[in-house]
Formats: sequence, structure tokens, C-alpha cells
Amino acid sequence: MATQQRPFHLVVFGASGFTGQFVTEEVAREQVSPERRTSLPWAVAGRCREKLQRVLERAAMKLGRPTLPSEVGIIICDITNPASLDEMAKQAAVVLNCVGPYRFYGEPVVRACIENGASCIDICGEPQFLELIYWKYHEKAAEKGVYIIGSSGFDSIPADMGVIFTTNKMNGTLTAVESFLTLHSGPEGLCIHDGTWKSAVYGFADKSQLKKLRNESHLKPVPVVGPKLKRRWPVSYCRELNSYSIPFLGADVSVVKRTQCYLHENLEQSPVQYAAYVTMGGITSIIKLMFAGLFFLFFVRFGIGRQLLVKFPWLFSFGYFSKQGPTQKQMDYSSVGLTIFGQSYYQGLNPGRS
Repeated sequence: MATQQRPFHLVVFGASGFTGQFVTEEVAREQVSPERRTSLPWAVAGRCREKLQRVLERAAMKLGRPTLPSEVGIIICDITNPASLDEMAKQAAVVLNCVGPYRFYGEPVVRACIENGASCIDICGEPQFLELIYWKYHEKAAEKGVYIIGSSGFDSIPADMGVIFTTNKMNGTLTAVESFLTLHSGPEGLCIHDGTWKSAVYGFADKSQLKKLRNESHLKPVPVVGPKLKRRWPVSYCRELNSYSIPFLGADVSVVKRTQCYLHENLEQSPVQYAAYVTMGGITSIIKLMFAGLFFLFFVRFGIGRQLLVKFPWLFSFGYFSKQGPTQKQMDYSSVGLTIFGQSYYQGLNPGRS
């Protein structure tokens, strides 16, 4: 990519949204880091100039850099206006797309980036969108010499890199990995923005389309090396972590499987089986989850039910999700941990777990 011919190396699209404002702040923090000798020209993009300006002003105040708003470009564009997306993509070497749910708003951005020679990175955790975009646009992106990189955030860098890290550190041949995600909250509890909730609602409602997409793609099955990894029950107890767990329903399994397929077919590496779980604590949390799950699975089957789920996330998720998202104090005191257990074998010996 001839980045020198474009005014901006990076454009944060959706910078005034809940996630976009934090991405903007992190990009700004990186650019003003004393370790960086030169800064890259970058911009924020969205529908409203005033909102974008406020995001930059908040970032400037947090970072103690009052000149930041004048140093960052502003591009006005709208997901419903393809011409405006084209203009944004023409000005960027890389677009950081923060506008979701991606099943509704992601494809126009990908299309505009490919047609105008810009790479696109997103933080999508929606398997259907990720797999659809790969099959529709992989060859077009390759022809243009650009990269379309999904799941570049919480979904699914820790899982994907975690499996590769374990492969490199484990003695013998790694055959299977189980990961357990643990959420830690502070005195004010835990809350998640409803954008994740919306993705889950529409993903469950449309799961038959994901199955159809996978059947039509005719993917070669990844060979199983060593004993087949046994899937845990929907609610299971992990002795090592002293906690109950449920399957993690994000994009991790889809992303890791695709990576393992690529490494096996192109680099002749031994493929690793993978399963992802979320720890839920004790029996009280499990009971609460079961009630929330029953409500969710019933309402998600019907159009009016999905409307209610989307309109009242705090009610139907028992307070875990809200339209406002977490407060700053909740974010300051919250953290996540990922524990990985791997199974490996030596030639002639039984598999071991560590």
C-alpha cells in the first residue's frame, strides 16, 4: 500500500460510539508516547462533527495534551451513504472499524475499503459475519493487496495467540486446548455495554444461516491429532479453577479453528483442537444464569421477543448488560483473565495435561 499518497495512516470509524471513544483514546495515547520518535497522521470518522470533536477533547484532557484536537483529522461519513465511505477509505491506509453490530453495519465498510485500497481492522465477535466476509471478499482483498482483519480485540486475540503461545511452550506435541475466561469485578460490580448483547440476540436468532454458510463453504475438516477433545456439558465444574463454567459463545472457537486450518495447510503444523468456556463462580451464579438463559432462549425465537430483549437488556440479562455500559469506576476495577489448559503427547507416550 502506498501510504505516503494518503493523508492518514489510520482512521477510527465510529469514534464517537461507546467502543470507538476508547479506541480513539488509545490511538492518541500511543501517538503521544515518549518512546515514539515520529507520530502517524490519523483521523476520526463518524456522522456528527460535534460528537467527534468532543471525543477528541475528552482524550486531550485525559492525556494532558490540549493540542490533540487540532492534530487529528475529522472525516464526516455515514454507514448508509456508500459515497461517504468511499471518501473515507480513499484517505486512509488502515480503517479501524468500531461500528457494530457488524452483521448489520460491517459489510459496507469492508467493501469500501477493498474497492479503494485501504486495509480494514475490526473488533467483531460475530462468527457469521467473520466467516461470510472471508468467503465473499478474501480473493478481492488479495487482488487489491489489502488486509481485512476481524476479531482484533477481546474476541479473539487472547484465545488465538494463547493457543499459539501454548503450542510454543508445551513440551511434546500439543493436541488440544481448553481456555477458561474469568471476569473480575470491583465493589460496584460488573456491567457490559449492550452492543455485545445485541450481537448475541441476532446471532442466536440467525444461527441456522451460519450452519448453512458453513455447509456451503465446503471447508476441509481439520484432522484430529491425538485423542479427540471431549466437550464439556453446558454447565460443568472445573476442578482446577474451583468454579462452574459454561461454553463461551463468542467468535473464539471459529477464529482459532480457522487459524489452525491455515497453519496446518500452509505451514504443515500439527493442528490443535480447541474449546472455550467462561467461569461462572458458584451455584448461585449458575441458578441466576439458568433463569436468564431460559428467558433469552424463549424470547430470541420470536420477532417481538427480540425487540424486547434489545430494548430492555438490563432486565433480561439480570443486570449484566445495559445501554449505558459500564461506568468509568466499574471499568477501572474490572479485569479479565484467561486460563489455558493444554494436552500434549510425546511419541509413544500417553497425552498429558498442564
